[in-house]
Amino acid sequence: MVKVFVAVFVALAAVSAPAHAAVTDETAYVLNTLLFLIGGFLVMWMAAGFCMLEAGLVRSKNVATMCLKNIVLFALAGLMYLLVGYRLMYDGVDGGFLGSFGPFLPADGTLDGADADFGAGYASSADWFFQMVFVATAASIVSGTLAERVRLTGFFVFVIVLTGLIYPIQGAWTWGAGLLTSDRFVALAGAGFSDFAGSTLVHSAGGWAALTGAIVLGPRLGRYDPRGRVRPMPGSNLPLATLGTFILWLGWFGFNGGSQLAMGSGADVAAIAKIFANTNMAAVGGTLGAMLLAQLRYKKIDLTFVLNGALAGLVSITAAPLTPSPLAAVAIGAVGGVLVVVCVPLFDRLRIDDVVGALSVHLVPGIWGTLAVPLTNPEATLAAQGLGVLATGLWVSVTSLGVWLGLKATIGLRLTPEDELAGGDTSELGMEAYPEFGRGSQFAG
Repeated sequence: MVKVFVAVFVALAAVSAPAHAAVTDETAYVLNTLLFLIGGFLVMWMAAGFCMLEAGLVRSKNVATMCLKNIVLFALAGLMYLLVGYRLMYDGVDGGFLGSFGPFLPADGTLDGADADFGAGYASSADWFFQMVFVATAASIVSGTLAERVRLTGFFVFVIVLTGLIYPIQGAWTWGAGLLTSDRFVALAGAGFSDFAGSTLVHSAGGWAALTGAIVLGPRLGRYDPRGRVRPMPGSNLPLATLGTFILWLGWFGFNGGSQLAMGSGADVAAIAKIFANTNMAAVGGTLGAMLLAQLRYKKIDLTFVLNGALAGLVSITAAPLTPSPLAAVAIGAVGGVLVVVCVPLFDRLRIDDVVGALSVHLVPGIWGTLAVPLTNPEATLAAQGLGVLATGLWVSVTSLGVWLGLKATIGLRLTPEDELAGGDTSELGMEAYPEFGRGSQFAG
């Protein structure tokens, strides 16, 4: 009898319930804003991941310098994106080259009482915060590549220009509804440029800026012998680098999942869940791809290849984390991991000294992931993706090169040979990251 009653009750409830209960504008506003905030603080936590990864992969005499660079670049990125970057990227681009100049000002209207208006869909400050942490990620990529020989002053000036001007302008072309999504571009390429969460707009953009800086700076002293052979310069703390990699892996769920930009419906939440799954599986593919190729090529598994392989898998999936199947995400990530093992020695053969392997992790897999979008997204075209990569690469490379050369010719860009040999910690900061093990320690032999 009880079972019959329960069955009747469930049937009546099913009949009387609406087919789809849409949320109110206020509820959608709350949920969307919450997604921006959660995604934003996860991406902010990636700053800690970059810091730990870079600190672990540089020599001990430069660890404190890397920590300082990472926290100051995050602060500079926040300030510049507030003062000029956000509006350049989003305010009135309308198919053009850039937005307007001026500081970000929250504009949320009336949110209480009878006149409450939740039509914007999310709090503007949450949107600014979510976008700001992305620009800090691009600057972090530059930090690792140029480690151990760049002067702090020159590096920080470059970060100001990158986060205030270079990054926001190229971001405006796509995410600000600018020229790479305009009707003219669609007519030319058959589709607008598609980069869901920034394989190109964030990662390869940071990679191009880092590449031009590495070329202008030149390699570290003693990195290559007269015949061009690489002299190993092992990092100071591989467990720390591994921790940094796990932090970045975690933060990437906010990076890609938050880029859905909406959580006010069941469809949005299902999309976010799929993005999380694909993001994770791309990192799995990158990890295993790098490990297997390293074993086949070198007969030993290099931990740094595996760490960077995981990150390369994440970079590769970032352009399209929603459209692939989980198995396709594994394959996309695996290609990224393989590219790391191939490109790290390639850059060394070109005598481009990339201390942490950021070019092989962010630049090359960022391009690969962007070009791979049409494999799983039928609305994208290879022509549009290729033109978007080319336009971004040219803009960031040319402008960055100009800034690097200008800094080199004016305030100076590189540490003196004496300061470089001593290490940035003592020459620029007057301290050591591990003083009890340093040259001046009472425990030193």
